[in-house]
Amino acid sequence: PPSPLTGGRAPPLRRPRRHVTVCPLHHVFPSLGLTSQDEWPGRSVSERRESVYGEGAEPGTLSPLSYSLKIPVAGIRTGVQPASLNAPGRLFVTRTTPPRPVDIEAVFPALAAHRRTATRLHPRHGVPGAGESSVAGPLLWPADEPWPECTAVHPKGTGRLLSDVRARRRIQEDARGRDFTEDELRLLDGMTAARHFPDLRDDAALPMLAVAQLSARDIPDLVGPEDYDLLQVFWCPFEAHGPDRTIDVALKWRRSADVEAVLTPQPEPPVAGREECVPTRCVVHPEQVVEHEYLGLLDEGLEEAVSAWEEGLLDDDNDDDDCEDGDDEDDSASLASYATYEEYEAAMAAARAEEPDEIDYMSDLSIAPGWKVGGFASWHLTDPAPVDCHVCGTAMPPLLTVDQWECDGASHSWLPIEDRDAENDPCVINPVGVYLGRGLMRVHTCPTDPFHPHRLSFQ
Repeated sequence: PPSPLTGGRAPPLRRPRRHVTVCPLHHVFPSLGLTSQDEWPGRSVSERRESVYGEGAEPGTLSPLSYSLKIPVAGIRTGVQPASLNAPGRLFVTRTTPPRPVDIEAVFPALAAHRRTATRLHPRHGVPGAGESSVAGPLLWPADEPWPECTAVHPKGTGRLLSDVRARRRIQEDARGRDFTEDELRLLDGMTAARHFPDLRDDAALPMLAVAQLSARDIPDLVGPEDYDLLQVFWCPFEAHGPDRTIDVALKWRRSADVEAVLTPQPEPPVAGREECVPTRCVVHPEQVVEHEYLGLLDEGLEEAVSAWEEGLLDDDNDDDDCEDGDDEDDSASLASYATYEEYEAAMAAARAEEPDEIDYMSDLSIAPGWKVGGFASWHLTDPAPVDCHVCGTAMPPLLTVDQWECDGASHSWLPIEDRDAENDPCVINPVGVYLGRGLMRVHTCPTDPFHPHRLSFQ
């Protein structure tokens, strides 16, 4: 459709090409108990390299990711995999965001001034190591350093047992596609919210829950204090803090090279206020993508132009629908060619599935859904609100976004290419199992000094 600013047409979609996805066995099959060191037990580095790339292969040939399986996948690499993931021995499965349905900067060149990168984390169930970026995995935490604690006064012994939350999720995942067994139903019925620890006082110090570990070597949009390369995120899993009664988040920046002996086992609270405050352990698959500013925060003229362009797209779709409505006689004739009405409906549903989806700036062209680092903040449920540093007054962009969904119905175009055959799998759409606020929480940090107190925003 013609652009109100350029008079041109949106560029055509790009044709998919082939690429290679690299899959480590210990991430794809965590139940095997393998690590990156023992996928080929008893074999030398050269033997491991030859088993993947062929006899005589040298380091850096065919793929910079050594010692992994190569699986061809159809699609386009539109996101950028961080360079550190290409280092030998760094074993990550690729997740690839499909190309945007329209190159919006070609339609509106002024949007180039409202561009920012974000790193989508693409968390998926797995068994990360203490030295890896992860969600709810073990942390690279020094054995001689105190673990963060919540000292706020609120009920701490009442809620859901963390052990029950994890057991429930395992049972639900194992039972997908079948009915629960009698033993499973009996176990699920016993997993109730209750006052499990009546002796745990409201003013007791409670270990905080490890939520995420993010390494700058994996995540290019992780911006922290100079010379610090690791961010560790914790929260108290009770929505009982501050005037807004939210969870309490703690951040710890550190230099990973300074950690020698790692704390094990690592503390955690025995109870959470709600099941949805407990993240499921996940490996992450970082991918850098380009975002554009929230529509309501663009310059007024640009916002109006984008909105008018979207209305033009809808008008064209309505014109097409009107043309189709005029073909009732043809539809009646085609109906007669099917043995049953059910066959006709199935054929029509298949035809509708082939139709292109509607394109929407907010859903498809601006802000990526899901867990991510950096990027822009979406204000889809409330009016935009300033998030400024309480110390220096600097505007604080989002550092970490915690989202209920990898994508939803409106943002379906962001679903990774590798997951298109599993788009209804809850382990893909809702892998972490967290629901905060109305589904989304952001942690904002000060770009002037990341050690200034962070702030939270919810949608």
